[in-house]
Amino acid sequence: MRSVQSIPDKIFTGETLQAQLKRWRLLNKKIVFTNGVFDILHEGHIASLSEAASHGNILIVGVNADASVKRLKGESRPVNGQNSRALVLASLVMTDAVIIFEEDTPYNLITAVMPDVLVKGGDYTIDTIVGAKEVIANGGQVVIAPILEGFSTTSIIERMKQP
Repeated sequence: MRSVQSIPDKIFTGETLQAQLKRWRLLNKKIVFTNGVFDILHEGHIASLSEAASHGNILIVGVNADASVKRLKGESRPVNGQNSRALVLASLVMTDAVIIFEEDTPYNLITAVMPDVLVKGGDYTIDTIVGAKEVIANGGQVVIAPILEGFSTTSIIERMKQP
């Protein structure tokens, strides 16, 4: 088992991720990228992250920054701050790198990483996945992972509000 002290080392900035990507590519690692809010981590997230990780050697997870989550999900979100969400994701065995992005979509991050495989959940189509065209044009592939029904952060929050 890895030391818990190494968990924060899996959280990258744009600059440190680019340096690490060079090392992984020199080792011929297949790079997989997925992204999301990951506000309250649940079984559905674990299933989708595990599925994403199965498509390569290295899983990079892009996490929406707090301001981005507020714009996308409303003023009451996120429940957990970006640093907390990144740390929880970094603690997962299937995650090799976590990076927080400020924009509402991960387009700039995806084109900077240019993964071998881009993975999104089953509620998307190839045409609606940000960065899909660029990844495919670069010789990569796009995978639509099945969604584990019955699990969502929104439904967890709603259940918590009920008496």
